[in-house]
Amino acid sequence: MAGGAQGLAFSKRVERPMLSGGAMSVMPIKSAKVRYAFDRAVRVAILADTHGELDARIAALVATCDLAIHGGDIGQASILARLQPVLGHVLAVRGNNDVASRWPAGEQSLLVRIPEWTELELPGGWLAVIHGHQHPARDRHARLRGRFPRSRAIVYGHSHRLVLDLDACPWVLNPGAAGRARTGAGPSCLVLTADPHGWNVESYRFDLASQRPRRRASQRSAEIPPRDARVT
Repeated sequence: MAGGAQGLAFSKRVERPMLSGGAMSVMPIKSAKVRYAFDRAVRVAILADTHGELDARIAALVATCDLAIHGGDIGQASILARLQPVLGHVLAVRGNNDVASRWPAGEQSLLVRIPEWTELELPGGWLAVIHGHQHPARDRHARLRGRFPRSRAIVYGHSHRLVLDLDACPWVLNPGAAGRARTGAGPSCLVLTADPHGWNVESYRFDLASQRPRRRASQRSAEIPPRDARVT
């Protein structure tokens, strides 16, 4: 456990596939579990599907949040470097396009450090993050809820569509696309405020020709899971 500023404590555990002989392989990280211990509410910027381009307005919004999460299809390492949340912690997962053949020369080795999915503990519950291409679109939300039943919310990307599915627990959230590829009405992202007493999520959509975002705040709150039902 490493201490940090502003009431933050942090630990991380990663899982890699094992070779048949029991030796650690050089394959990419399969999953990661991250624990944060805050003594206050925390704001988390959530984005995905940059494909090597990051809208500057979203980068500015990230800088107002405590943490940042990228839901995959990053495109290149510089995208993650441009994310500068207050506490300096950026978590990301690999998308189906985050492969060596589609990343710039010299950066491919970084891909093995990015997990396929991750779970992080925030005030009030766990947040799961996965790109989402692992499940078919037709019943993706149901499959994600079945895969991460103890989470309070699940973040995915891949579809480039901004989605707030708050009608069941866990919530299923898609921040849309934060770059230039297939952004629809404009690049978008989410901001999650996690507090032990309740979670709130806001969506931000930036017009293609305007510098001002359109914000939609969700007023729904998920019931806090019982302590013995949380991921350990």
